Parts: sequence; C-alpha cells; structure tokens
Amino acid sequence: MTFLSHLANGISLGSVYAIIALGYTMVYGIAKMLNFAHGDVIMVGAYVSFFASTRWGLPPLVGVLLAMLVCTVLGVVIEKLAYRPLRDATSLAVLITAIGVSYLLQNAAQLMWSANTKVFTSVLGNGSLKLFGGQLTISHNAIATVIVCIIIMILLTLFTERTKLGKAMRACSEDKEAAQLMGINVNATISLTFAIGSALAAIAGVLLCSMYPTLDPTTGSMPGIKAFTAAVFGGIGSIPGALLGGILLGVIETLGKAYISTELSDAIVFAVLIIVLLVKPTGLLGKATREKV
Repeated sequence: MTFLSHLANGISLGSVYAIIALGYTMVYGIAKMLNFAHGDVIMVGAYVSFFASTRWGLPPLVGVLLAMLVCTVLGVVIEKLAYRPLRDATSLAVLITAIGVSYLLQNAAQLMWSANTKVFTSVLGNGSLKLFGGQLTISHNAIATVIVCIIIMILLTLFTERTKLGKAMRACSEDKEAAQLMGINVNATISLTFAIGSALAAIAGVLLCSMYPTLDPTTGSMPGIKAFTAAVFGGIGSIPGALLGGILLGVIETLGKAYISTELSDAIVFAVLIIVLLVKPTGLLGKATREKV
C-alpha cells in the first residue's frame, strides 16, 4: 500500500507538471520559442488566488478564475512586448529575453508582495479518501489535480482539432508564412497561444500550492524547469507528450524520493531525461522534422 500511495502522489504531481508543460509545448509548437518565464506566471497566478481568498474574501473558485484572467492578460502582454519584436531574432536572443522576463517577474513579486513565504490555503480543503479499509489514503487535492489535468487535456485536444481557432494554431505550427497567405492572423494566433498557456499556468499554480502549501516569489522556478523537462521528455510540441512526460516525471521524482534519496531525486529526474534523449532525441511521442531545402 505504501507503493500505491507514493504512486498516487507521483501521478498527482505529474499532472501539475503536465498542465505547466502544455504552456511550453504550445508556444514552442507554434512560435518555435521557449518561454522560460512561464514558471513565474505560475507564481503570479498563485499569488492572485491567495490574495483573492485571504484579503478580498472571495470564494476559492472566483479566486481561481481571477488568477486565470490576470495570467491570461500577463501572457499576452509578455508576448507582445518581449517576444513579438524578436520573432525573427536568433534563439539566443529569445532565450536571454525569456530569462530577463523571468527575473523581472520575480523581483516585481518581491516588491509588491515581499519575499516572505506565505502559507497557501488549499482551495479544496484538507480532506482525503481512504481505500482498502484505511490502508491507502489519497488526498482530495491529488484526486482533483488528476481529474482537472485529464479534463484540460481532452478540452485542449478537441479545441485544436475541431475549432477554427485550433486549426489556425495548427496551421501556424506547420508554416507561419503559408498560414498568413491563407488569411490567418499569425500574431493573433500566437497571442492566443500565450493566453491559453498562461491561463493553464494559473490553474497549475493553484493546484501546486494546494498540494505544497507554501508561496514565495520563486515558487514557480523549479516546477517550471521540471515541466519544461517533462515537455522535452514527452516530445515538445505534442499535447499527449506533455501529459505522458509530466506523469512519468512526477512518478519518477516521487519514487526517487521515497526509495532512493530525497537529495538526489532531482538528479535522478534529469538523468532519466538524458538517457531518453540519447535513445530518442525527439522525446517519447515527438516526431522528427525534416527541413526542406
């Protein structure tokens, strides 16, 4: 039963990584940019939800919706001011800008909300479900996180495959110039991608802080890096890959902490990533792309 408990915790943690990884995989798949400030958008969403509940007395669901709204606007602003002018720049310029935006958000959070660690109150309470006569206990947070992750994946897949905007996003991913010639507004499509990814980051921030109830300006840094690792692990640019990579990463990290070493758990995660990329460089579900000459 102990193994099943660790497995359940790993799947719930991996579900959070999967939701965060969607932001990376969508932006890279369409704009071919790595938004390393995505982890700090998670932190902003968690702060908005925290203050909505503690200072403004809003219901938890309203606080989550407000966090999604704020992060959506933030994502669009970041894309328009920081990334759009670098659309045709080198990858190094985009990378440096992304790191700069990340530090800007962290320091802005310190100035606005102080660097002190805050205790985050779970939006779902502290209840749990007991199975097998009480031998296996799974928190409501863990169950809700997995359910939310599955719902998001299904809705996002349906959106990209069935709707006009989703098809426009797929067209931009294939060839932005050709999509523009066909009448698709590439700038608006990329902004929509950032908006969706940032809204999902707000949900992930709330779920993450509900599971691990601490919040400070660097809360999103390491989860953001691990979620990027999950996106690469599963195959960056692939929505099912983000889900698979996130779940596997969460399970590996949790089991590594439980059975090998708490201090080495992060090293184990990245070591597994290196092994996977050596065997399959495109990730588990990634597809190799051929450049046309």
